[in-house]
Amino acid sequence: MKWKRITVKTITQAEDIIISMLYDVGLWGAQIEDKVPLTAEDKEKMFIDIMPEMPEDDGIAYLSFFVEETQDIDFDTIVQNARQVLEELRTSMEIGDGTIRISETEDKDWINNWKEFFHQFDIDDLLVVPTWEKPVNAENYKKVLRIDPGTAFGTGMHATTQLCIRQITNYVTPETALLDIGCGSGILGMIALMYGAKRAFGTDLDPCALTASIENMKENGIDPEDFPVVIGNLITQEETRQRVGLEQYDIVAANILAEVLVEMTPFAVKHLKKGGIYITSGIIDGKAGIVEEAIKKEGMEVLSVTRQGEWFCVTARK
Repeated sequence: MKWKRITVKTITQAEDIIISMLYDVGLWGAQIEDKVPLTAEDKEKMFIDIMPEMPEDDGIAYLSFFVEETQDIDFDTIVQNARQVLEELRTSMEIGDGTIRISETEDKDWINNWKEFFHQFDIDDLLVVPTWEKPVNAENYKKVLRIDPGTAFGTGMHATTQLCIRQITNYVTPETALLDIGCGSGILGMIALMYGAKRAFGTDLDPCALTASIENMKENGIDPEDFPVVIGNLITQEETRQRVGLEQYDIVAANILAEVLVEMTPFAVKHLKKGGIYITSGIIDGKAGIVEEAIKKEGMEVLSVTRQGEWFCVTARK
């Protein structure tokens, strides 16, 4: 599918007002490119998996809007109206350059552009290698994981994923059955199996997670029957809960956000066997307390709180 991209060059202080005003002429869903440092709250909301080093903020911002190329859309009129809006704004406020650049893109560009930031890296004795690269010095590692998350979450580069991985490898045994809630690319379930788990099960809300997990299992020689993945919501869907199975798992891992973990925990605990391990991550600095409270409320014992950068992982036992 091809899209027209309308990119406005402006200044960071004008981002919000321009996005709001251009919404009225049919442009929405802006992609913002600037060099403003992210706050901890911003990072939590974005929950990005890869964060390249950012240059110093220069006050310049680029706002890109995407318009699908169809016969039903008068693209020239949209551009003309956008230019008129910018000229009107210029009379009442500073918008910087305020120019518009037109280009063309495709869906595949959005999916693949991030790959320039993703290269092989290690997590202790595990080497993680993108599927489009050849492993280097793989013989120095205990395990090698090949992965392409596609549009699903989970390359292993994010601190929250690494915190989960370290806890999983710490507790996994040959008898382990693991449930990964919000499995994304399938990385946690695959690693559990690679380190000796008997079986894994994954759930996610994003249909892309199913495709990504299956493709990654093929890359790593894992039988999909050992790691079923279903799309569904454990909080709201009894059918999904029954399909996953109650009190069947030795480890339940959930790498989500703190507020979701609080809501998820009363349901997640029902899938754990007595004595099972509950691993929660995706917890930004300052939020570990509310997750611990939710865990204790369900009668679980907090075993450890680990940290990497500004992210936390709370591990408990049922």
